[in-house]
Amino acid sequence: MPACFLPASMASKVVQPLLSSSRTSPVINLGRLSKDPATRALAIQDIARACREQGCFQVVNHGVSKSIMKGALEAASEFFNLSPEHKEIFASTDIRRPIRYDTSSRDGISKARSFLKHYANPLENWVQYWPVHPPTYRKKMGDYAVEIQRVSMQLMDAILQGLGLEPLYLQEKLENGIQFLALNNYPQFSHRGDKVGLAPHSDYGFLTILLQSSPGLEVMPHDDNTWTAVPAIPGALHVHIGDHLEVLSNGHLKSLVHRAVLNPDEARISIASIHGLTMDEKVRCAEELVDEEHPEMYRESSFQDFLDFLPSNINNYKRFVESLKTDRA
Repeated sequence: MPACFLPASMASKVVQPLLSSSRTSPVINLGRLSKDPATRALAIQDIARACREQGCFQVVNHGVSKSIMKGALEAASEFFNLSPEHKEIFASTDIRRPIRYDTSSRDGISKARSFLKHYANPLENWVQYWPVHPPTYRKKMGDYAVEIQRVSMQLMDAILQGLGLEPLYLQEKLENGIQFLALNNYPQFSHRGDKVGLAPHSDYGFLTILLQSSPGLEVMPHDDNTWTAVPAIPGALHVHIGDHLEVLSNGHLKSLVHRAVLNPDEARISIASIHGLTMDEKVRCAEELVDEEHPEMYRESSFQDFLDFLPSNINNYKRFVESLKTDRA
């Protein structure tokens, strides 16, 4: 369950602001990273600015075909439309299981969603745990997972260079790191219920790459206190910063607070792909970003530490990254 929910006091603060429709997430042409050095450098600057100022952006020309993205959304939708006995096979409250289905978050904050969560990288280690129904699920979701892992590597290399770190910094560890897929199914909004499907939170890991079938994602940019709707641009992928990238950057980047609201026109599917290091690998502030003027602001931690943190946080709603801050933060 790689989501870090806000403390109750802060959640009440951020749920109230009005929705801002005047701002949109930056849209970045990822193909520019493969061009000449000058074009690549400008693209890295654009990504760095979006990460620093808003904590999120959308990417186009990322190389993932529309058919693969459509197939992943179809596979997710077909799974959620299965009869209960097929889905309940994976039902569990054990957050350490390699695959898990439920109809609400264990913390009780998710008011209207069902989800399926499982690991995906390396694919050959995890696909055996995935559903066999619908019959095309493993093929369609597997193709998507592999492509998104590739995109995550491109993005991380650009983001880390934007922080002033060397090219290919952490490449091997990221290639062998966690990819965690969270498939979310939100019903159509009913005026009789709450419009929030998933409460304000930030994600564990370095990056989250999100595919959404229709609008419903709302983000809170760092320099604002209003919710901004993220449009579902055909063919685009939404990218936002996670808690461990905030740690690695020693606070130069901040993880993004976001939420999901119910769509008034239709049910909604989203697929979040969360990327980080392996289960036991500790993430710490990069040495290159620590000096006398910028002391370490976060304690080191791993994905296992995050899982240990969750049970104690059921009724506290504290973001994981907040628990890592040192006295100097």
